[in-house]
Amino acid sequence: MNLTYQQLYKEHITELQQRTRNVLARENLDALVIHSGQAKRKFLDDMDYPFKANPHFKAWLPVIDNPHCWLLVDGINKPKLIFYRPKDFWHKVPDEPNDYWAEYFDIQLLEKANMVETLLPYDKARLAYLGEYLEVAKALGFVHINPEPVMSYLHYYRAYKTAYEHACMRIANSMAVAGHRAAAETFYAGGSEFDIQLAYLAAVGQTENEVPYGNIIGLNEHAAILHYTALERKKPTQHRSFLIDAGAEFNGYAADITRTYSFQRSDEFGALINAVNDVHLQVVAAIKPGIKYTELQFLTHRLLAQVLIDFNFVHGSVDNIIESGTSSTFFPHGVGHHLGLQVHDVGGFMADERGTHVAAPEQHPFLRCTRLIEPSMVFTIEPGLYFIDSLLADLKQTMASKLINWQKVDAFRCFGGIRIEDNIIVHRERNENMTRELLLP
Repeated sequence: MNLTYQQLYKEHITELQQRTRNVLARENLDALVIHSGQAKRKFLDDMDYPFKANPHFKAWLPVIDNPHCWLLVDGINKPKLIFYRPKDFWHKVPDEPNDYWAEYFDIQLLEKANMVETLLPYDKARLAYLGEYLEVAKALGFVHINPEPVMSYLHYYRAYKTAYEHACMRIANSMAVAGHRAAAETFYAGGSEFDIQLAYLAAVGQTENEVPYGNIIGLNEHAAILHYTALERKKPTQHRSFLIDAGAEFNGYAADITRTYSFQRSDEFGALINAVNDVHLQVVAAIKPGIKYTELQFLTHRLLAQVLIDFNFVHGSVDNIIESGTSSTFFPHGVGHHLGLQVHDVGGFMADERGTHVAAPEQHPFLRCTRLIEPSMVFTIEPGLYFIDSLLADLKQTMASKLINWQKVDAFRCFGGIRIEDNIIVHRERNENMTRELLLP
């Protein structure tokens, strides 16, 4: 029987309590005090920036839109939630907590943010503050503020997702898949980047401040800009290609999906998309517990180098293409990253709970994960192949320039590039491709 995220939540809290007990005992502390955060006022304005909750806070409960909340957790007693609920006729006041998660907390309401000290322990000598607002923590009397050993421990174990977290990310993926389908339909109907954005958000049912990151929606040459978010209102004279990197969020957990489309569908660029998609599926199939994530990066470059050869973009052997740095010109970023409470979730470079750092390989400095792959972890896999003017110009100045079929490369600059990205849960016996299992091709 597949349990719902509500049914899995108790087990999630039990796991977080265990982690808390372990780190408090190791660091000789009594409790963690986790701050949801504060609203940030725009400079010289009377309005705030969109609020984003501290990921350490939303790991415990799906309160993602309420600043000035606090958690007191010791791993033994029922966690104490100080829930901000002001008297306010200007804005919507949050309802008193009564959802499925509320029974697991001792809840106290806070009417004025600056009165939280009356609800926190007086003696804070053995308490650790976790949060962004260091001056607030100091003013309240905290001595231990984001202590590195505590943060390292929590970040290391956050890579091991609970069944509740898996369930939340499946729902986030299902929301994002609906958006991607709507985006593709709008592209093939001749829409602008802005039109596609509106169609995506409507299908997902979230605003641009609620999705986990700014959607990357690039037509034609804009697909070569890795983090393109400009959203042109005007339709291009000709639709050639479309790259969309867009997600959704559920209970604070993110989906992060990318697809690329050819407007002509069956032209050579469409064939190139299919080839990159095949690379993607081979890399996903190679994921297994016990290997390092860096092995996936090396495999991706070998597979993409062969694609470059097969499509006559380059001449030479796979080894030559990689050793000359040519493959990195066409695929300059990492093959993926941890996914969870943050799009680029923490812990990717940690060898152990002490936070021992394992750097990315020198030849792949933008790889976001060097971790040993283990069951329950969640990753993105996102190979790409791009025609980036600045990188190609640099390549042209090297000895490797002679390996390039520049006429063929120039003919593909107008398409920008390709990226295919799915979200993968690693199980002991199999890999669960959340994105594909929701029938997004």
